[in-house]
Amino acid sequence: MKQTPTILALASEFKGADFIRECKHQGCEVFVIANERFKDHPWPWDCIDRFHTMRDLRIQPDLTYTVAYMMRHHPIDRIVALDDYDVEHSADLREHTRLPGMQHSTARLFRDKLAMRSAAAAQQIPQPRFTGIMNHHQVYEFMETVPAPWILKPRTLAGSEGIEKFFQQDDLWQKLENLGDQQSWFLLEEFVAGEVFHVDSLCWKDEVIFSQASQYGAPPLTMLQGQGIFSTRVLPRDSEDVRQLTELNRQLLAAFGRNYGPSHSEFIKGEDGQFRFLETSARVAGGNIERTIECASNIRIWQEAAKMELADFHNEHYSLPALRYDYAGLIACPQGSQPVDIHSFHEQEIRYRYSTDGYNSLVVQSDDHERVQWLLQDIAKRLVP
Repeated sequence: MKQTPTILALASEFKGADFIRECKHQGCEVFVIANERFKDHPWPWDCIDRFHTMRDLRIQPDLTYTVAYMMRHHPIDRIVALDDYDVEHSADLREHTRLPGMQHSTARLFRDKLAMRSAAAAQQIPQPRFTGIMNHHQVYEFMETVPAPWILKPRTLAGSEGIEKFFQQDDLWQKLENLGDQQSWFLLEEFVAGEVFHVDSLCWKDEVIFSQASQYGAPPLTMLQGQGIFSTRVLPRDSEDVRQLTELNRQLLAAFGRNYGPSHSEFIKGEDGQFRFLETSARVAGGNIERTIECASNIRIWQEAAKMELADFHNEHYSLPALRYDYAGLIACPQGSQPVDIHSFHEQEIRYRYSTDGYNSLVVQSDDHERVQWLLQDIAKRLVP
């Protein structure tokens, strides 16, 4: 096997620049296939050897044809996903080209919400009650057994995209009728009220070797719908919540067969105090959460994901860098009609500031958890004019 691997990165969104830079720094040739609408974004062009665009990476067999054509003239050694939508396509391409890495059956557990639910249920991991939209009698029995409201979720869309809440059976049946032949690509689950948490991890050789537990200040759905402020902050490391979340996340990733690489998993703590699994993904978290991880732990998760990929390629040992045990938090909100100048914020704990895509975002860092909490609350007041 040649010692200079060629990495092909799929990017249906503009992200993963740090992964690309690290691969180039490690001596790789880097190819990128991106959605056409991101072709003029500030990619790290000096680190990319070949850049190809497609109208939509989700269209098959066009993506397979494109990769196969590229491989006629240059061997590709690894295929990686930079976005959630790319995880399953990357797995399919690995199977087609017989390249190593996560295969389709495993990737589907990290993309298909019904597959996630079924696999977690098999391991008795606590989660909301659910049913697939296959047999209408089973759907009826679910609604008769589980009190409203119910959540209808697309099985393979990312995050909260396409999710709807229903309070009446008639409204739900009408929605399913409107979906027609598409309804089997959805699942129905119990609505659980509570606070939402996430655990960001790195796995190596089937073991979780790093994890960081955080709590959202508002569920991601709130931000995506443009309502109010989104925030997250790292939890006190000696807390019972962290202990439970860390163990649940370990069980989850072991059950799903995550061999190596990053993951982002979400859990909800219901009003009964029990944690329940919501969803997981085989990718680096978005929305600048990766900067929060870096500030709190010294783990630059995109770079470590690249190092893992190359360690596996060379059949070498991988080890984490020295960890830091600080606290960090992220806050973001829509800019609105009167954007706030976030560069006028002078707190020394502010590590990152972003004004992109209609949002203002800041990341703060401190060795004091209470200080992070206070900063997020104070900055929130100033972000909304």
